[in-house]
Amino acid sequence: MRPLALAALLTIPAPVLADEIWVTNERDDTISVIDAETLEVTRTIPVGERPRGITFAHDFSVVYVCASASNTVQVIDPASGEVLHNLPSGEDPEQFVLHPDGKHLYIANEDDAITTVVDVESRTVVAQISVGIEPEGMAVSPDGKTVITTSETTNMAHWIDTTTQTIYANTLVDNRPRDANFVKDGTELWVSAEIGGTVTVFDTADQKEIAKIRFAIPGVLPELIQPVGFALTEDEKTAFVALGPANHVAVVNAETYEVERYILTGRRVWHLAFNADETKLFTTNGVSSDVTVIDVADQVAETSIAVGRFPWGAALRVMP
Repeated sequence: MRPLALAALLTIPAPVLADEIWVTNERDDTISVIDAETLEVTRTIPVGERPRGITFAHDFSVVYVCASASNTVQVIDPASGEVLHNLPSGEDPEQFVLHPDGKHLYIANEDDAITTVVDVESRTVVAQISVGIEPEGMAVSPDGKTVITTSETTNMAHWIDTTTQTIYANTLVDNRPRDANFVKDGTELWVSAEIGGTVTVFDTADQKEIAKIRFAIPGVLPELIQPVGFALTEDEKTAFVALGPANHVAVVNAETYEVERYILTGRRVWHLAFNADETKLFTTNGVSSDVTVIDVADQVAETSIAVGRFPWGAALRVMP
């Protein structure tokens, strides 16, 4: 090849890979992979039975999926979609959280009323912690010292010391807590209550309630307003809360705890994930089997994307 031709070739930029949103479809036993730029499904990956919780390793080298009905957590190569191996998760893993050390998964086992701690490197169970009935929601503090498990039937948030793997506090919440998140450098814990119809904010220093967020949508029956998954912007000024069969996402001022707007979505909105620059928010809509794409700045739904049956979990994959 002539020198000038070679020089021209070397100056051709490498193709830019768009980030992806991975969605678990619990009735299809698949994952739908959405290109976050084109908003198209680019791959459908078969996984274990009834996939629900999904999260990536901190470096995005693997993705972890709760295959609830298969009683395992699957470890998948995101490039090929190949299941690399399974982890011993305990019975019916629903949701989980990856510790900041990148080594330990804390898994809610709904049928056994336990939280299982798994070392992802040795693929062994480190501990099993008895919690309330029907655990589901999981959260880990930014410093990694505390993990939260919420129990749907016991109506509690259990505060777990990750050094001793023991519970040091139990906090009552409203009926059927589903999701939890630490915010504001770990000084607050937010917990959604599906049947209670609220999101409660706790001070992590003493586990006392700071605020309770309630929702009311004109024309929607109160019993249909069921908060489940939620996500906060990186600056933690705004929270988006999925309201289940109300078919709306609430926009909450995270500083005043006031609801500012409701955004119509598909049917039975479950969980949410931002794209990398937080310009778009993707919601999983179980009954309509689609994903609503929300323009974050304008706070409006801009389109929907058909995925598999009963989409549930969602996670962002940042491409290299």
